[in-house]
Amino acid sequence: MSKLDSLGPLQSRPATAKRRRRMLALSALALSVAALAGAAIGTWSTDAAHAQGPAHAQMRSDSEEPAKTASDPAIPAASVAAVNEALGSLSGGHTLDELRRTPLPGILEARIGTDLIYIDETGRYIFMNGDLIDLQSRRNLTQERVDDLMAIDFGDLPLELAFEQVNGKGERRIAVFEDPNCGYCKRLRADLLKLDNVTIHTFPMAFLAADSESKARKALCAPDKAQAWNELLVHGKVPDNAGTCDTSIEAVRELTRKLGITGTPVVFFPNGRRLVGYVPPARFSQMLAEYSAR
Repeated sequence: MSKLDSLGPLQSRPATAKRRRRMLALSALALSVAALAGAAIGTWSTDAAHAQGPAHAQMRSDSEEPAKTASDPAIPAASVAAVNEALGSLSGGHTLDELRRTPLPGILEARIGTDLIYIDETGRYIFMNGDLIDLQSRRNLTQERVDDLMAIDFGDLPLELAFEQVNGKGERRIAVFEDPNCGYCKRLRADLLKLDNVTIHTFPMAFLAADSESKARKALCAPDKAQAWNELLVHGKVPDNAGTCDTSIEAVRELTRKLGITGTPVVFFPNGRRLVGYVPPARFSQMLAEYSAR
């Protein structure tokens, strides 16, 4: 439930065309920055923008006058222009309502309606949900640093705990951690089956639901583990066996603790970089190509 659900009655009031335009502008801003801030933030930002937009629009004045930037006169005109240009392009051209100094030197508070954004006075760097974004290069600097800290040596993975599937020549390698009841794992698995020239090492997890382990065990006890796992995730077909053979599930569970894996799916690329969650096929292929380069 959104923390703004208490504003529900406000959301039911009719919106003027001007308010709707402002709501869409704020949503566009959240989505634009979210694309840089990563999947988790993107999901949060999209939902929050959807929930906040109408409510926040109703808190605005009923005036149809175009918004103007009300700024602290002590802020240099060059900074006002830079911030307007940077955020205006992200929010679909919506003008800032106010720009103020903060206690932190060089950091300004930009207001669009009741949304507050913190940006440096050059208009290049923005803080979004704790992430530092470089708007000029369109890079999430915080996420890049986190990715570095979470990277591993691919060669250290105990691949004997995984089962293998080779597509084409299998020259590129990835390690995938999946739970049979994970919705995004199912989407990812369908995408993986379409990849060429890749070897997929699958580490089976079982923690999301009461029947996750029984489903995983039955797939691992099938004559062809990879095929059974694909059928299970993509088509929901549970293998018809007792699932009583020896499996690597418990050993994988211990491995995930060591790697700090708390959700699924998780993918490790050949250079050790970690992907947490699902990304669309085009982005995944781009990452695979980049992180497989020697």
